[in-house]
Amino acid sequence: MPMSYDPVTHLLLTPEDADAPRRVERLRELGVGREPRPEFDAFARRLAAACGAPFAMVNLIDGRGQYFAGLYTPETDRPPTPGNDGGTGPGRVMDLDHGYCPHVVVRRRALVLEDVRDYSRFAGNPVVDALGIRAYMGAPITDHSGMALGTVCVMAREPMSWGRRGLETIKAMAAEMAVTLRGEPRPAGSATAGH
Repeated sequence: MPMSYDPVTHLLLTPEDADAPRRVERLRELGVGREPRPEFDAFARRLAAACGAPFAMVNLIDGRGQYFAGLYTPETDRPPTPGNDGGTGPGRVMDLDHGYCPHVVVRRRALVLEDVRDYSRFAGNPVVDALGIRAYMGAPITDHSGMALGTVCVMAREPMSWGRRGLETIKAMAAEMAVTLRGEPRPAGSATAGH
């Protein structure tokens, strides 16, 4: 993954991703590629509702960039078609230096930004200007080895108070998506059943 730096602050915008080749192979083994999946779009819609966010994604990161296999946007109130949704929100594909999910994948930990402008490292990200994103929350989707395959994430165009409940919700839903990706049945009474 090429690294990207902010030309003014010289802060690293895109983290170095040593797991990228293994992740691409693992996604291939799981039979997940760059195609929208209706069940992932439905999951993203449920994620948006659970977190009270206007945008939600199931983001798989491969060697070419980010791909939203599951996507929910407020402009359409339905999953958009592959490619983009008319420029008013995120499309299905995003460069690795756009957004915050690559940081979540490399760190393998949830990231909560209630107002991205409060963090100099993240305030200059291209999604701030391109899409007007002001708040982000994401958690890694991990396989059995602990490698992050992607994220589940939510975004908003205004600052959000995600709080502890939001963090717990996004982590629980990332765990649920990890089970779904592996093709395992969802356990009865899962953590997100009541959301």
